[in-house]
Amino acid sequence: MEVLLLGTGSADGWPSPFCRCASCTTMGERGELRTPTSVLVDGRLWIDPGPEAARQALRAGVDLVDVDTVLVSHAHSDHLDPAFLLHRGWVSERPLTVFGPAPAIARCRDWLAPGQTAVRLVEVTAGDTVEAGPFRITVVPAAHEALGEAVLFRVDAAGSLLYGCDTGPWAPGALEAIGARRLDVVLLEQTFGDRLDLAGERHLGLATFADAVDALRSAGVVDAATQVVAVHLSHHNDPDVEQRLAALGAAVGRDGDRLRV
Repeated sequence: MEVLLLGTGSADGWPSPFCRCASCTTMGERGELRTPTSVLVDGRLWIDPGPEAARQALRAGVDLVDVDTVLVSHAHSDHLDPAFLLHRGWVSERPLTVFGPAPAIARCRDWLAPGQTAVRLVEVTAGDTVEAGPFRITVVPAAHEALGEAVLFRVDAAGSLLYGCDTGPWAPGALEAIGARRLDVVLLEQTFGDRLDLAGERHLGLATFADAVDALRSAGVVDAATQVVAVHLSHHNDPDVEQRLAALGAAVGRDGDRLRV
C-alpha cells in the first residue's frame, strides 16, 4: 500500500495566508506550506477531495485518472469540494463510486449531469463496512459535527490505514469500529497544539492526540512498526511541533509525503 499525502493542513492551511503570527512567519520562511488534508491510496482511492487536493496531486507528480473510489469524511468545504465531479465529468466517463455520510453525499448531487451513469453516490454511516475493488472500508464514528454526521475511515487492502480527520477524542464506539486488527498507518488530526480551549470536543491538540494514540496502542492496533502521522495541522502549533510529536512516537505529515507499507 502506498499512501500519498496530498495535503496535511487545516482548513486555512499552515501558514495561513491571512496571518503574520510567529508560527506562520517561521513556516513561510522555511518554505513549508500545508494545504487542506487529503490522501491518495494506491493511486485509486482518494480520501477527502478538498479544494486544493487535485492540484496538489499534480505537484506531487501524479494524476487522478485511475481513481475509482472516493471517501468523504464530512461535508465541510475543506474536506469536500464537489466541483471535482464536474471537472472530472468533462473528460472522463470511467466508473467512480463516492462514499460518504448523508450531508456530504447531498452536496455532491448538484455537481453531476442529469442522467449520468458513471458516478455512483453511496451514503454510509458509522458502523458500515463496504467493499471497493481491493479495499475493505470500515466507517468509524467521529467526534465532530458537519451539517450532520462526520466519520473516519479504516481502509484495509495490502496494508491497513486509519484516517482520523476531523475528530475530537474518540467518539463512543470508535475504537470498537476500528477493531482489533493491527494498523500499518494512522493519519490522525492534530489541529490545535496546546490550544485546547479552541480544540474542545471537535478537534485534537497535542495532549488529546497523545491520549488518542495511547488508546490505539492499548487496544493493540498500533505498535512500534505502525507509522503514526499527524495531519490537519494549523498555525496554532509551534514550529517545533515535529520534535514534540516525535516524543509521542509520531511524525509530522508534509504535503507530498509518501508512506509505503
